[in-house]
Amino acid sequence: MNIEPNLCRVEDALEIIVGKWKPIILLHLLKNGTMRFSDLKRSIPNITQKMLTKNLRELENEDIIERFVYPQVPPKVEYSITEYGKELEPLLHAMHKWGVKHALHKQQSKQD
Repeated sequence: MNIEPNLCRVEDALEIIVGKWKPIILLHLLKNGTMRFSDLKRSIPNITQKMLTKNLRELENEDIIERFVYPQVPPKVEYSITEYGKELEPLLHAMHKWGVKHALHKQQSKQD
């Protein structure tokens, strides 16, 4: 590995995507494209409205997703992943793949 440990920026990357809900939110937006707040909430039934709002704001502040508010009553808000945010797709795929492998590893370790 060519990364100098003292100059490592992995922590910066993890700060943006770590959490129970952020990867799930990102995967829904990557899979479905633009989604309304209510559709995201419906797609992630165990998340509270407050937690969804918090995570969406954090991702928006990092330019990972964008929010569009339609000037109508009742308000219509849509979220989509930015071009910059799409760069996370291979990383999320690799993390998913490793997570599956790790779960199998743990399962096999218990059987031994």
